[in-house]
Amino acid sequence: MPDPIAQFNSWMEDAKRAGIDEPTAMAVATADLQGRPTVRMVLLKHADERGFVFYTNLESVKSTQLKANPQAELCFYWGPLTRQVRITGPVGRTTDAEADAYFATRPLLSQIGAWASQQSRPMNGGYFELEQACARVALKYPLGNVPRPPFWSGFRVVPERIEFWKQKPFRRHERVVFIRENGAWREQWLFP
Repeated sequence: MPDPIAQFNSWMEDAKRAGIDEPTAMAVATADLQGRPTVRMVLLKHADERGFVFYTNLESVKSTQLKANPQAELCFYWGPLTRQVRITGPVGRTTDAEADAYFATRPLLSQIGAWASQQSRPMNGGYFELEQACARVALKYPLGNVPRPPFWSGFRVVPERIEFWKQKPFRRHERVVFIRENGAWREQWLFP
């Protein structure tokens, strides 16, 4: 039986071994209720048979779009390896316990930044406004025990479709898509 999650994890390990600067960087495409797309780069934090997880401010544009239209596509591109993976599926929130556990592993300054950033909203005072907000949060938690903000959590893309692309000479690329049907994966080769 095909296992695209194992294949993805194998390719991710190859990307890490290849020394790619941010191997977990992925484009996340969402759309609002009018179908207007938005895409941005985020970092994958976990991948298993339940899905692909990333974390964000729940008041951000991506979060607002995912609440209104809980579908997304992820795209990984590892140029030095000439490989790409696309993952499509419905999106749900991680549990509070999962978000708490991940937040606790973040560097202190990243925890402070999560509290300080009003993600996607205008800064009237320029970058200094963010620095001031970080300083206020650091003063609030001087011992470093920073709890997860209630407006910060994770999303899990539950894969229904995973496509693997490998560049080959003369545009004779390898494309294989795995489609989940009734809980099982079906493999289909595609023309490039």
